[in-house]
Amino acid sequence: MTTDLKGRVAQQRASAEGRAPAARRPEAPPVLATRKPTGVVPWPLILVEGGEKTGKSYACAVLSSSAKVGRTLWLDLGEGAADEYGAIRGARYEVIEHDGTWASVTGQVAAAKAEAQRASAAGEPPVVLVVDSVTAEWEMLKDWASDRARASKFNRERIARDPNVEVTVTMNLWNDAADRHRRLMTTLMTFPGIVIITARGGQVAAMEDGKPVEGKKAYRVEGHKSLAYDASLWVRLAHDSKPVVVGARSVHHGLRPGIDPVRTLAPDWSLEHLIFEVLKCEPAKAHARDLVEARKEIPTPEEVRDEACDPQTGVERLRDLWRIAKQHYEDVSLTNDTGDEESLVQMLERFATERSTPGDAA
Repeated sequence: MTTDLKGRVAQQRASAEGRAPAARRPEAPPVLATRKPTGVVPWPLILVEGGEKTGKSYACAVLSSSAKVGRTLWLDLGEGAADEYGAIRGARYEVIEHDGTWASVTGQVAAAKAEAQRASAAGEPPVVLVVDSVTAEWEMLKDWASDRARASKFNRERIARDPNVEVTVTMNLWNDAADRHRRLMTTLMTFPGIVIITARGGQVAAMEDGKPVEGKKAYRVEGHKSLAYDASLWVRLAHDSKPVVVGARSVHHGLRPGIDPVRTLAPDWSLEHLIFEVLKCEPAKAHARDLVEARKEIPTPEEVRDEACDPQTGVERLRDLWRIAKQHYEDVSLTNDTGDEESLVQMLERFATERSTPGDAA
């Protein structure tokens, strides 16, 4: 119900008594909350992408030898380069162990974040987290969505009739995969240290309306489509051209799209130079990115009451509303559908009883 129930009841009572309803007081506007920008460079999230064997993982291993960084934690996903690159002179990273499940991977990332926070609070050099690669991370989530689609009752029956039938991954499953990716990226974007993510990239057939266009190519970073947006610095490596900075979120070395050409890197380029000299990240001042994401709001008691009073609200939804009220508003009483004061929890229980049919489960 979109109209305020309490206001409607008051109007009905005033009309029955032959008097004009009292004017409602306008609600006070919310208090404006602001702060001054700090101007401080946050800890970077750097995307290093390119074709096969272009030095993405190698650059990460070299960074671990820098005296400007502390522990370097290496999360290997589908690349298998972590052990071999430990032979690079000066490399001193540690390989994170996991069992390949999503819970294990994200659990280890959370543990790395906790270690980075401890090091930062202790005034130690910044922790570096390498994720090699986020291409494999997104492939992992795509496989998860595909497996869930094949496991549905509808598709199990189709596969039983034809094992080669095409199974479509529905949008709700893609949304679940994207939600998992977003939660991981939020952890990386708010990491209190340096994060390097690698990805595969290269020329692919250009697509229009879901179909390849003959003779046209386009460059694509393999992974979730938001990878480049989330990174504070985007580096591309290739066999047939010099390394370039494709984009940077920086007041010190930012690129103006469509105005500035991509900037080539020197032959002796390094991640250390990009982080501390180009981005001008200062460990003594740097902070985790201030990222405020939209949160699902808990409905107010009045919103719970109004939805429950709608005769179209079914028993299952009333049970959901009851759980919300039981957890957050157990002591709240409101004007009910008859104009009387009633406990919100009891009101929901009453509606559920009135709208239940003999076949409803308890």
